[in-house]
Amino acid sequence: MSFRTAFLGPDYRTLIRLKPADFAAAALQLFRYQAAHCPPYAAYLAGLGRDPAAVGGVGDIPFLPIEFFKTQDVRTDPAAWQPQEVFRSSGTTLQQRSRHLVRDPALYRANAAAIFEAAYGPLTDWAFLALLPSYLEQGESSLVAMVADFAQRSGQAQPAFFLRDHAGLLRALAEAKAQPGRRVLLFGVTYALLDLADELGSIPELQDVTLLETGGMKGRRREMIREELHQELHVAFGPAPIHSEYGMTELLSQAYSPGAGLFYCPPQMRVLLRDPADPFSASETRPEGAINVIDLANVDSCAFVETKDLARRHPGGAFEVLGRMDNSDIRGCSQLV
Repeated sequence: MSFRTAFLGPDYRTLIRLKPADFAAAALQLFRYQAAHCPPYAAYLAGLGRDPAAVGGVGDIPFLPIEFFKTQDVRTDPAAWQPQEVFRSSGTTLQQRSRHLVRDPALYRANAAAIFEAAYGPLTDWAFLALLPSYLEQGESSLVAMVADFAQRSGQAQPAFFLRDHAGLLRALAEAKAQPGRRVLLFGVTYALLDLADELGSIPELQDVTLLETGGMKGRRREMIREELHQELHVAFGPAPIHSEYGMTELLSQAYSPGAGLFYCPPQMRVLLRDPADPFSASETRPEGAINVIDLANVDSCAFVETKDLARRHPGGAFEVLGRMDNSDIRGCSQLV
């Protein structure tokens, strides 16, 4: 049996079933494998002069800077496979887009579905609608792929995507809300949700919808702090908590916030914080700092990613995203600045 098969399990659900006490051992096991079989990561470790055999704990693992996904084919065991799908980050025409080369598209979709269902219940209980114009226009978006898969698995009658068709979205919202036993979830990039709220104000179709914002102004609007943003959205969508997603092209897993901007990681994902001035200071106890992510679903790329996001740790394993590090690209999938 190959390392990959044993690590993921036959149905990809080994990751979502992972117990907290077993995370560190699984992360170290994957680290040692990727240190030997992911060429960009191996070269990075060699450049640092780090011996993988000397890494004894999760806090000692060097994290790959996220910029490598822009310039390198970040693949583990690359001779064994060719990409079946490519996800690219959002970005402007002046930015080089990151790309995630996907060996097995079924892993991404099964993992994302398992994470969502653990947080929100069965996909078949929901109707999924989305206002993600920039992602649709740029193409190759992991977020679009995820929402499309959720909608298909749910068996809903309504189309999922509406670009800028607000009238069509309202009709779909009304139809979905009329279905007995169905809850309605609207994914939206931040600027598009604000455009919708400005145009329509408070109307019945927008009430009692679970709103999940994915961040991102894309230069279309001024940046807003979370409290101000949610206050504006509450005018149109009602007083229910605004949900959020923390995900990115470079990761195959997602963290969700059920409100107040506090995100919770699934079992296969863990956030460490580092001193922004010291890339090798990652800790599971640091109260504030820049985010390092371990995503065990990244078995075919690199599971140890150093991001440019800043966060604060909260009790109970939650984290709050504070913004971006200075001089780093504005990212649209998961970030309010």
